[in-house]
Amino acid sequence: MSVFLPWSPRLSHAASPSRPIPEDLLPWVVDAFGATSGDHELVPVAGDASNRRYFRLADAGRTAIVMEAPPATEKNDAFLSVRELLASHGVRVPQLLAADLGRGYLLLEDLGNQMLLPLLNEASVDGWYWSACQMLLGFAGIDAAGRIPDYDRALLEEELSRLPAWFFRQLLGMPASGEEEAVFADAAGLLVDSALAQPRVFVHRDFHSRNLMVVDAGGQGEALAEAAAEVGGAAEGLAEGPAEGAAGSALAVIDFQDAVFGPITYDLVSLLRDCYIRWPRDRVEAWALAQRDALQSAGKLDAVDDATFLRWFDLMGLQRHLKVLGTFARLYLRDGKAGYLDDLPLVIAYVEEVLGRRSASEPALASFYNWWRKAVTPAIAQQGWAAA
Repeated sequence: MSVFLPWSPRLSHAASPSRPIPEDLLPWVVDAFGATSGDHELVPVAGDASNRRYFRLADAGRTAIVMEAPPATEKNDAFLSVRELLASHGVRVPQLLAADLGRGYLLLEDLGNQMLLPLLNEASVDGWYWSACQMLLGFAGIDAAGRIPDYDRALLEEELSRLPAWFFRQLLGMPASGEEEAVFADAAGLLVDSALAQPRVFVHRDFHSRNLMVVDAGGQGEALAEAAAEVGGAAEGLAEGPAEGAAGSALAVIDFQDAVFGPITYDLVSLLRDCYIRWPRDRVEAWALAQRDALQSAGKLDAVDDATFLRWFDLMGLQRHLKVLGTFARLYLRDGKAGYLDDLPLVIAYVEEVLGRRSASEPALASFYNWWRKAVTPAIAQQGWAAA
């Protein structure tokens, strides 16, 4: 069974050079790290979709990651509180070495450069996704209500509003119309209602192969195996343990500051319908139902049939991917991060696949999809990035 890779996955977007490094950052880092060797340099490492920047400092055989996160725009308090919440539940996250929240400087454990994405292939993916889904089982066991924001109607709707504002208007140059407003409102209402109908758990909100780092297990491999045994092992569709060839390795998670208390399928569809790599539908659905079974076996989810769970999964993924189209357009147009244009075709493919498949049973999606094919598809075809 082949991996669908019509778009070559880039491993990360470059750190933004748009502002100079603050003069007091290096002295603070050197002091906080207790650096002793000669000259020091902050070496940029791959950035993300935020205004944060990351650097690596090396000293006498040790390394650390410096996060410069302007307090005016970044959720540094949330980063620290969510990091502590995850760590207290055994989730592998970077250790905090030092912080100056007033200036937005954080010194973190260096987890290395090995993202999960380039390690995924037909032979390895079942095992790696088993490990990732074990982490999601752990998320479901966190008592997160009241400790992180609710993924409520207002937030779900705000995310969806990025699609017309940034993707349709700003990127595609499409004029607004009454038809668009009507069909989008109906589709968005369906997606939000479906999300709010699901059981709620801790949601990372950007759980995918670029935010999962492969690190030394340090005993975590055994812990994952024990966790699987407690819930009766992996269900059909997932491997019976970590990826072959990954002995001594485990997964750590980063970029968790936007965590919310929300739909149980959100992180699962973010992982299995990753914006940076695609797998065949039958394989994705088998993984999704295996995780449903594991959640039920662990007592984290009441009985729910295949059709209901896969409907939740599809509609949640559609909400996420419509949001992502707007977000990626905004990152390019507002923040100058052109690399995200390369990721749009795969996200569009996810959107169109679910719209096409679910339209027969969801009238609100049928109307939106008919309008999409009439108005959006021709506009996309005029874009250079669509033909790349």
